Amino acid sequence: MDYIYLLGGIVALFLGGEALVRGSVGIARRFAMPPLLIGLTVVGFGTSTPELLVSVGAAWRGAPDIALGNVVGSNIANILLIVGISAMVWPIRVMGDTLRRDTAVMMAAALALVPIFAMGLMGRPAGAILFAALIAYLVWAYRQSRNQLVAADDLDGAPTSTGVSLVWVVGGLVLLMVGARFLVDGAVAIARDFGLSEAFIGLTIVAVGTSLPELATSLIAALRKQSEIAIGNIIGSNIFNILGILGLTAVITPVPVASRFLMFDLPILIAVSTILTGLLLLRPRIGRGIGLVFVLAYALYIWAAQG
Repeated sequence: MDYIYLLGGIVALFLGGEALVRGSVGIARRFAMPPLLIGLTVVGFGTSTPELLVSVGAAWRGAPDIALGNVVGSNIANILLIVGISAMVWPIRVMGDTLRRDTAVMMAAALALVPIFAMGLMGRPAGAILFAALIAYLVWAYRQSRNQLVAADDLDGAPTSTGVSLVWVVGGLVLLMVGARFLVDGAVAIARDFGLSEAFIGLTIVAVGTSLPELATSLIAALRKQSEIAIGNIIGSNIFNILGILGLTAVITPVPVASRFLMFDLPILIAVSTILTGLLLLRPRIGRGIGLVFVLAYALYIWAAQG
């Protein structure tokens, strides 16, 4: 039954994330949001909803390693696995001031975790600061982008009716809540049965499971040759995972931080975030060769994370 819960949770998260993104982008159409901003906010944050529900649920039920591993592991998977696969499907090309702003925020969010993790406990004050930083970022991003126009082609697949969009959103949220519960329950039980650490399960199975909406969204965007949506989804998701999910989780219940996150997983997250930022800002594109290197690097990380 544990494996059925795990698989059912992953499927529900994937379907729920897809429905939520479709509905959210349909609503965003009404506000004429530009494609990169849609990727960074509506799509990026919408696809991060599984991580939010899983991390809050895990922390609430006494599994802090899964709560933290889910977020840190998801961000690493977003960069190495999802950007890598997306680049292999279609080379990523994104340029401009908006990209520099948002990659800087992604880096700052990752670096902000160093002093927080060093304390050994992510308490409510730290969580409140992270969440407040998310609100400030959203206001800043919206004000800078509100005068840009959005092309209708960038929203293909989204419902045109606000009512239909709301139905997609509500249905997606229901599936996400059910999937999050099943995924956490199944993952914790399997980890205990096999003597695996909850941190490893959170960093791998749970993290990849909750990242399936990001994978689906970025792959669809890559197939449509829409680099702005593909990379904006990843950067926005990583920002929301740290500032929004960890922040809100810590506000709800303080989260103990195991030493492995500070000494191993967080440095890797900072390193791969730095590499992605450098590639996006210094190169005209991320090609298939770099994408393959990213995927292989993720496989190496999974192997090393077992230690």
